[in-house]
Amino acid sequence: MTVAVTTAVTEGLTLRQWGVVLTASIGALLEIIDTSITNVALISIQANLGATLAEVGWVVTGYAMATVVMIPLSSWLSGRFGERSYFIFCLTGFTVASVLCGLAPNLGWLIAARILQGLLGGGLLPKAQTILFRAVPPSMQGVAQGMFGVVVLAGPALGPTLGGLLTDGLGWRWIFFINVPVGLVTVLMALAFLEPDGETAAGSTPVDWVGILLLTACLASLQVVLEQGHQLDWFEDPGLRQLGLLAAVSLPVFVWWERRQRRPAVDLRVLRHRYLAAGSLFSVVLGMGLYGTVFVVPVFAQSVLGYTATQTGLLLLPGALASALTMALLGRVVQRIDPRLLIGLGAAGMVLTMVWMAAIGPDTGAEALFWPLIARGTTTVMMFLPLSLASLGPLPREEVASGSGFYNLSRQLGGTFGIALLTLVVERRTALHRAHLVEHLTPGNPLLQQRLIALQAWLQERAPGSGEGYAQSLQLLSLQVDRQAALLAYGDVFRVVGVLFLAVIPLVLLLGRPRPEAADATP
Repeated sequence: MTVAVTTAVTEGLTLRQWGVVLTASIGALLEIIDTSITNVALISIQANLGATLAEVGWVVTGYAMATVVMIPLSSWLSGRFGERSYFIFCLTGFTVASVLCGLAPNLGWLIAARILQGLLGGGLLPKAQTILFRAVPPSMQGVAQGMFGVVVLAGPALGPTLGGLLTDGLGWRWIFFINVPVGLVTVLMALAFLEPDGETAAGSTPVDWVGILLLTACLASLQVVLEQGHQLDWFEDPGLRQLGLLAAVSLPVFVWWERRQRRPAVDLRVLRHRYLAAGSLFSVVLGMGLYGTVFVVPVFAQSVLGYTATQTGLLLLPGALASALTMALLGRVVQRIDPRLLIGLGAAGMVLTMVWMAAIGPDTGAEALFWPLIARGTTTVMMFLPLSLASLGPLPREEVASGSGFYNLSRQLGGTFGIALLTLVVERRTALHRAHLVEHLTPGNPLLQQRLIALQAWLQERAPGSGEGYAQSLQLLSLQVDRQAALLAYGDVFRVVGVLFLAVIPLVLLLGRPRPEAADATP
């Protein structure tokens, strides 16, 4: 083992270690892509299965709810059944659940299969990162985490693009069937490259059923509130009020219960490490910036700029490629640089990028967004990879699994919070800006009259003698007001994201540096 590790340190990763990196990265990619791949197919699913838009939304909500519940439980499950066994079980089950989703004859079947898919996929992301930290020597963590980071950052952008192409070309069922060959290959890779499990606690550790139920009640209800809030007018809906109350009550009870258990389902004691606590809080905002902006930009491109799903995917592609390139370069040098410096620079760069993107106007198009999106992809990488190393790297090896669960949960919740928050900002600010714009559209305003005359002349050129020029010009003016209000609202969204990153920059001072370990200590 010492020889193998020495070879890895001096010549790079061994063949088995590269196999582990690829297996873990592809496993994480499956879960991340399926978080967003269904978004562009909801209309097709709705039409095919005869459901309302609110009902079909549970295809997304059910998956997200199940995933967020399983992430913190993954450490306990892998400790009970073995890390390799649990990871392979999740991969296999995720693949089977994908088949069930693709074969769904009705909406109820599809939602149940998506919940099953989320329960199994929830263990893939934290376990993948834990496997990398344990299988790769400290000197090569930058390279391994760099590849893993490419997957995590590219996944949210690839999901909608791939989903749009598959839905338009083959039908919505193929967004699930595409997982089958990838999942089967990844299972075979896991069997070949992952080290066999040692002795586990299966059968000897009592199951903390109370903790599991409290965690499920808290996270599942919170997830539903965040996912469905903007559709149901938040707490105006009695069901959301009850779920919000359940989340608010079950969270402190869960913390109290887990702190009293000798073998808790979720080990909260790992948060005593200030670098993990600070990194997890920073990760919440990073999740908002990563998943929230990836959600907002496509909506902006399609609803305001009139892009198709394929055009939107191409708009996001340069930024994804910039992330991959930056990750590849950073992975080679990150071990030589204090990660806290890179995180601070990345956060400051993200603030400037959001100010840049907030300057969108009526003439904003793909060219105007090209460089800001590349800057966003680059600055996100500058935070993502070093933050993983600064939050998890200093942990004792026996606590990496628990720490990884918290860290990934915080990013996942940050993404959910981000989407809910930014959607709310768009809705409220669009209405506010439209009201302010309409205030100036009075009959006595000479600029309004000039604009109406110009629109009528333009309409007469297109359809001479129609006789409805004035009414149509008012409709066009209303559409222009709506578009201008939306542009101003999306500018506000990017400013909000910039302020959030500015607020968490001081947390960099609480982060740590990766723990230097002897070569022969690496498994």
